[in-house]
Amino acid sequence: MNTVICATANPENNVTLSARPEAIAFPPHQTALIVVDMQNAYATTGGYLDLAGFDVSATRPVIENINIAVKAARDAGIQIIWFQNGWDEQYIEAGGAGSPNFHKSNALKTMRNHPELQGKLLAKGGWDYDLVDALKPQPGDIVLPKPRYSGFFNTPLDSMLRSRGIRHLIFTGIATNVCVESTLRDGFFLEYFGVVLEDATYQAGPSFAQQAAIFNIEAFFGWVSDVKTFCHALAPQTALNRTA
Repeated sequence: MNTVICATANPENNVTLSARPEAIAFPPHQTALIVVDMQNAYATTGGYLDLAGFDVSATRPVIENINIAVKAARDAGIQIIWFQNGWDEQYIEAGGAGSPNFHKSNALKTMRNHPELQGKLLAKGGWDYDLVDALKPQPGDIVLPKPRYSGFFNTPLDSMLRSRGIRHLIFTGIATNVCVESTLRDGFFLEYFGVVLEDATYQAGPSFAQQAAIFNIEAFFGWVSDVKTFCHALAPQTALNRTA
């Protein structure tokens, strides 16, 4: 008999998603699909990652898969949450020299090494900070700024989720081993069930970084699935919503 993880009191409201290391069941109305940092900075030529020397050429299929997952989730009644990583125009929110973020953020280091870029990378209101053109939030979606890798740090995410009765989080976005994994990890410690759709995430840099992140999530912090399987699992709920 196959194991299915189920954390809800009313399993008749659940959909079951095939995943690794085992299937997981969740009710769509207690679930959010989170799109992490799909901004020009991370996914577009001329954005911060590109300027910092990382290859962003492989983001197109990830963007396409995220659009597919978002539509399926929205049609099934799942809450969509879009994260945008960055800071105010003066970078006060970045923490200054007294913060590890000041020293480890590649965006901040790139601007220090190239003063002509100062104020242009991941600054709120700028092109670099904007979501990519191909991904458009719709009314009812939540767009949430975040000042650090984890979407739970210094944001109202936890209270927003709890006030909606949401316990299950489906993750897509950039970067798998940084912002995606750190948000899922923090959610794990706050008793959220996290699933990553691995073909709707992107990791700039060596392939082993993506593999290591997926391994950590699958082995210790959550579950791993893919967009096609996710859409298939939601199809009955979508059909039910259309006839309601």
